[in-house]
Amino acid sequence: MCSAGALARVLGKHMATIDIHDLSGKKVGTLELADEVFGAINEDLLYEAVTHYRAAHRAGTHATKNKKLVSGAGKKLWKQKGTGRARVGSIRSPLWRHGGTVHGPQPRSYDYRFPRKKLLGALRSALAAKLSDGKLIVVKAFDVKEPKTQAFREALDSLKVDKGALLVEVANHGNRNLHLSSRNLEGIELVTSAEVHPYHLLRYDRAIFSQPAIEKLQLSLKNLSSKREHKAGEGEGEKQPKKAARSPRTRHKKAAEVA
Repeated sequence: MCSAGALARVLGKHMATIDIHDLSGKKVGTLELADEVFGAINEDLLYEAVTHYRAAHRAGTHATKNKKLVSGAGKKLWKQKGTGRARVGSIRSPLWRHGGTVHGPQPRSYDYRFPRKKLLGALRSALAAKLSDGKLIVVKAFDVKEPKTQAFREALDSLKVDKGALLVEVANHGNRNLHLSSRNLEGIELVTSAEVHPYHLLRYDRAIFSQPAIEKLQLSLKNLSSKREHKAGEGEGEKQPKKAARSPRTRHKKAAEVA
């Protein structure tokens, strides 16, 4: 007999679930997780997404002075010929000490285009990695009654968060107490479900989602994944029209007579 997990894979059903807690650490329910979102982990895609994120956030303000910008007069130091010395045109020459720099770094942007499909695939892989490591936490809601940092720290201790954590809430949640309570805690960052990036999930030890936030994010990623698979299936289903069979070549009448 096959196991329940193997049977679920054969039938194409998802069986993964995660517990839902309140801020006191008490279990209040469970949430089903879609295999399309929390299934495979693509480490190469995660590396590309993190590399792109860090490159896009580089300041790029480095600069060196070339011959035009370095200080010094432009007067020719001695005449061109007759001195027995090498000819020189300016004290700002790159060959001289305190001269200009040749081909030095100049201010630029390190950002580059990263396909959205690859970014969403990396986000699915990051969520799957957090789930497999047991570092994904879902709370019913960030029900913070008052803006007290100490009280919120105690709530994190109840959820067994002893290192850094990423808090993910829905956009326009209107919970200002959550922002005020978490902003002074070291190693804690608050983002919305629309802003969460694979870099955030990999940077912090734990990811704490509110139930509305993870449901909304899972639905978006699942719908996009289903659309991609549907288009791929349509592409495979369409058969190319076969070329008409060529009729056997026949000799021209006049050519046959000449022959």
